[in-house]
Amino acid sequence: MKKMIPWSLALCLFIPQLAHAANFDGSQLQPVWGVPFAGLLLSIALMPLLAPHFWHHHFGKVTAAWALAFFLPFAAVFGTGEAGISLVHALLAEYIPFILLLTALFTVAGGIHIRGNFHGSPALNTALLAIGTVLASFMGTTGASMLMIRPLIRANDNRVHKAHVVVFFIFLVSNAGGSLTPLGDPPLFLGFLKGVDFFWTLRHIFPETLMLVSSLLLIFFLFDTWYYRKEGVLPIDPTPDTRRIGFEGGVNFLLLGAVIGLVLLSGMWKTPISFHLAGTEVGLPGLVRDVGLIIITGLSLKLTPAKVFSDNQFAWGPMQEVAKLFAGIFITIIPVIAMLKAGAQGPFGAVVAAVTRPDGSPDPAMYFWASGLLSSFLDNAPTYLVFFNTAGGDPAVLMTSMATTLAAISAGAVFMGANTYIGNAPNLMVKAIAEDRGVNMPGFFGYMLWSGAILVPLFVAMTFIFFL
Repeated sequence: MKKMIPWSLALCLFIPQLAHAANFDGSQLQPVWGVPFAGLLLSIALMPLLAPHFWHHHFGKVTAAWALAFFLPFAAVFGTGEAGISLVHALLAEYIPFILLLTALFTVAGGIHIRGNFHGSPALNTALLAIGTVLASFMGTTGASMLMIRPLIRANDNRVHKAHVVVFFIFLVSNAGGSLTPLGDPPLFLGFLKGVDFFWTLRHIFPETLMLVSSLLLIFFLFDTWYYRKEGVLPIDPTPDTRRIGFEGGVNFLLLGAVIGLVLLSGMWKTPISFHLAGTEVGLPGLVRDVGLIIITGLSLKLTPAKVFSDNQFAWGPMQEVAKLFAGIFITIIPVIAMLKAGAQGPFGAVVAAVTRPDGSPDPAMYFWASGLLSSFLDNAPTYLVFFNTAGGDPAVLMTSMATTLAAISAGAVFMGANTYIGNAPNLMVKAIAEDRGVNMPGFFGYMLWSGAILVPLFVAMTFIFFL
């Protein structure tokens, strides 16, 4: 998914294994195999509105039901062996590394308390969003989101209208901010592993990023100013002022650096040593990364003073929600990604063919929208790779004569992860944290009204300016 993660599911920093899909041939499948995935998405979208009490208490069971709705028929048709291989692959190569990374970032960022009280004026809120957006390209969208969302919510705890603050936070910090380096979002990291230069995105997507980020910050400032004035006299701020603004739990900055180092190491360390389990190859670098992430999570819980977690109102509820929902998504998405990877001969061949002009040359505008729209609902990391390979897959060519096409693929995968809550993993985590703090966040379709009204016109303008 755009978006962790949905980089984006992913998402987050980066998990190279997200590039892999199931081992079976997706061209053999019919679109009906995507029904469980669509059903899970509709459940996430509709049930919190139609049956909120039931969903709150049983969303894990609903998610498991949709996963079984795919897995059991698949086992019956293709055999338990193929089904088992696909399930093990989804768990070992995708879900477990994904959830370990999110858990480490969630814990480490939750152990950093920004001391002091900010007062959520339009200028201050805009500044916090800008800082988080810059941080996202250096510590990943997940790391920046988990670090900045709590002080932002605390700064606005006396505001009447604050859901829009979190919505723009998702637009900027959880998505757009991760577009400038491979550290920012999983699709760009996968491109880096494929041979795209580390600073290529900074040189070629900076104008698009600058346009999107500056536009969103200006629109937010106008929105927030209107709401701020509409609220009139503000109630007493429930958060007491302190003399100094600073940080507590500083050891977690070192642990955060260790997380980034482990993820980069797993992508750059080349070794033939690997292990195989039920057809899934687990490389030594990935294994070292995952074990390291578990150790870092434990160290954060051990070394961080309990008061820091308490001051941050740290709770495992948001992480548990993300873990359960994305477990279902990673399983039900197996046939969808396989059908996309089948290319023009697969069930979704029309999608792949749409990005090519009649003369056989690539259409950057269509690449931008195809990669973007699919990243809004699927994992944006494998979606990026699908179109990276569709465009030829040669990084030397894509970085030079086809630079506009690669820029379109990269921008679509990163930016449009903000179109839905499931487009990128940090989106759903930020939503869960905000709701846990009492913010009345819009539902699935309510959020899409925001993204449709604000982001889509900007993406249309971006298309005409950069990709036609």
